[in-house]
Amino acid sequence: MQIRVYYEDTDCGNVVYYANYLKFCERARSELFFQKGLSPHNGDEFFVVKSVEAEYLKSAVFGDLLEVKTKLIEKKAASIVMKQEVYRDNELLFYGTFKLAFLKNYKPSKIPKELFEIFN
Repeated sequence: MQIRVYYEDTDCGNVVYYANYLKFCERARSELFFQKGLSPHNGDEFFVVKSVEAEYLKSAVFGDLLEVKTKLIEKKAASIVMKQEVYRDNELLFYGTFKLAFLKNYKPSKIPKELFEIFN
């Protein structure tokens, strides 16, 4: 998924504010669903971020065109682990490992089989 860095994404130095890399990754995960004609939130069933490990390598700035790449690392019955990377051209700027838990009625639940296909 490509994302343009807008002024609102930056701090006073026109550098992308650190928390916005997490937002960029969230948008890319949602886009995986939208591309399949689905929603990442389906009534009382949805994924939540359980944990994240982030590495900030270089800064993106106002006007940059970024690409977020997403890769499934691990699948379990009620959770998945994904690695997401943010690039400017071919330069890696950020990467994070996200553990997502699947909830139904706000309780951990087995991920429906059809949802696993979204991440392949």
